[in-house]
Amino acid sequence: MASKNASRALRSSLRQLSAPRIQQRTFAAAVSAARPAWQKAATPAFVQQSRGMKTVDFAGDKEVVYERDDWPRDKLLDYFKNDTLALIGYGSQGHGQGLNLRDNGLNVIIGVRKDGQSWKEAQQDGWVPGKNLFDVDEAIGKGTIIMNLLSDAAQSSTWPHIKPQLTKGKTLYFSHGFSPVFKDQTNVDVPNDIDVILVAPKGSGRTVRTLFREGRGINSSVAVFQDVTGKAEEKAIALGVAVGSGYLYKTTFEKEVYSDLYGERGCLMGGIHGMFLAQYEVLRERGHSPSEAFNETVEEATQSLYPLIGQNGMDYMYAACSTTARRGAIDWSARFKENLKPLFQELYESVKTGKETQRAMEYGSRSDYRQAFEKELEEIRGMEIWRAGKAVRSLRPENN
Repeated sequence: MASKNASRALRSSLRQLSAPRIQQRTFAAAVSAARPAWQKAATPAFVQQSRGMKTVDFAGDKEVVYERDDWPRDKLLDYFKNDTLALIGYGSQGHGQGLNLRDNGLNVIIGVRKDGQSWKEAQQDGWVPGKNLFDVDEAIGKGTIIMNLLSDAAQSSTWPHIKPQLTKGKTLYFSHGFSPVFKDQTNVDVPNDIDVILVAPKGSGRTVRTLFREGRGINSSVAVFQDVTGKAEEKAIALGVAVGSGYLYKTTFEKEVYSDLYGERGCLMGGIHGMFLAQYEVLRERGHSPSEAFNETVEEATQSLYPLIGQNGMDYMYAACSTTARRGAIDWSARFKENLKPLFQELYESVKTGKETQRAMEYGSRSDYRQAFEKELEEIRGMEIWRAGKAVRSLRPENN
């Protein structure tokens, strides 16, 4: 589908991706660096700039953005010099955020079930029992900022035990608005005498860690659920930088959880997987081979087109492809939108009303959850599309 122009653009992009990363010092520099060479300079996005805050025009909407350059390491160390950050849970986000906090030099301790799997994984990462690795109760007792990074289901089941330990003067931190927003289902009713804040990285814990180690930083949402001290927002922004964020965008707990649940069920995971399956199955039913069906459905998308869209935008992708591809893509995108938008409306309502929360809670609370999940993963692994994909990936030059 892609023309020679697209191939050249991809090679250029890959060279840029493989080149040594130099940290962009400002949001403006990052915007400028991302602009394709052929694209005319747009009107400057900044409406206002002051220390610690930028007001940016996003397609006509003015939003506040915070960037990590306003919180250098020395400033973070001074700001949190009297704090102990007790990170509860050592899953994907706990692992990534915890290691980044430790590398930034902050006083961070891990709280997990003693001698459980997470305890062993934390030890493998260099956390030392009795020094910065404790059971949950002891960690909460030592902590001034309690970072609850347990799974959503675990946050609910452990809340009756954790809540009494969240005494006045502590701060409660989340990376997802799920538990307090849907408190009718989760029963996570936060104490009314502590600050409650959120930093939600827009990616997995692995990505949080990887981008931090590359000297970059992940985009994150930041929000305040409850401000008792008058410093909750400032504290949230500082923590956002400390855990590895490059830029932080203001939101609310409600909007964060609505958009997150909606997005991962839609374009980020569920929707895109469903679209892959539908396209692949039609190609196979019309006589195309597994390799051809996979290459035209997944391989070209993930290895060629999606990276270019992510780097330079959809308009760049349209400009870089052939006239035939361009015409068909623009025409059919309207058809897809027309047919899919009602489904997305239904999905958003399911999130907002708590239906998705209830289903997630029931599923995550099952005693056979891990076995049931593994069975579903095994079914996905066994699908022809992904078995074909494994063979295609093995043929990539970097794997030979």
